[in-house]
Amino acid sequence: QVQLVESGGGLVQAGGSLRLSCAASGSIVSIHAMGWFRQALGKQRELVAVIGDGGRANYADSVKGRFTISRDHTKNTVYLQMDSLIPEDTAVYYCYASITQKGGFNTSHWGQGTQVTVSS
Repeated sequence: QVQLVESGGGLVQAGGSLRLSCAASGSIVSIHAMGWFRQALGKQRELVAVIGDGGRANYADSVKGRFTISRDHTKNTVYLQMDSLIPEDTAVYYCYASITQKGGFNTSHWGQGTQVTVSS
């Protein structure tokens, strides 16, 4: 089994910053892509940022220049530094990981979600 545990959400004023963390643990051989998605109330889940095992990152246009994704391979952890937050960033943020498990199975996993609320 694989678990993704997120932390770092909360309430912040517009213009502020938050840092999300997501640690993967369990039956892991290797982790390929890791990323963050978000889902605002009444909307579909959308990609925020993703980073490959080589370190290449891609961002949604709405967060480019404000958010930075990074990962620590030694800790199986991905981070999302969110700066210049705006109320439209309010959502539940979900961690994602594409993993090869022991036994050679490639699987996708999601965290439980962490609430980010930006007040105006």
